[in-house]
Amino acid sequence: MLRFTVELEPALVQGIELGASVAIDGVCLSVVAHAGAQVSFEAIAETQALTTLGTLAPGRRVSVERSVKVGDELGGHDVFGHVSGTGEVLARQYVGEQLDLTVGVPRAWMKYILPKGFIALDGSSLTVSSQRGESSFSVHLIPETQRLTNFPQRNPGDRVNVELDARTVAIVDTVERVMAERLG
Repeated sequence: MLRFTVELEPALVQGIELGASVAIDGVCLSVVAHAGAQVSFEAIAETQALTTLGTLAPGRRVSVERSVKVGDELGGHDVFGHVSGTGEVLARQYVGEQLDLTVGVPRAWMKYILPKGFIALDGSSLTVSSQRGESSFSVHLIPETQRLTNFPQRNPGDRVNVELDARTVAIVDTVERVMAERLG
């Protein structure tokens, strides 16, 4: 079991309790201890195998997001912190102030990754700009997204946590199952 501690900004610590759900690099975790700005989490072996959490090192910046509370504004897409696995940054390119990232993923996931569809990378809900071949896709990051995330520090070869859109997965899998039943 991996136990690690993250130092949170004051606004993120406010009202935090044991057992609270907090996403670290897009992975939903429970608070197991906290003292001031120091908040601790644990990740079991399966979580480490499916995510980038097993590669955490002291001093590394992580993305942090507290859970949405009933009544809060829901901006963007639904992100649950149920990571499907990791992808690899294959390329990065600036087009003016826009940062384009190309991410490689298992080929089997591409049926769920559609242009103008949603994907979560390290917990950030993003719009897929295009598919790139049989096992990669690109996203465009505006300056504000770059300011609020760690994506500007990501380089080819870096791993990112990928959460597929659960609705898209359910729809595609259901259509495939129904079609197979009708044809089979």
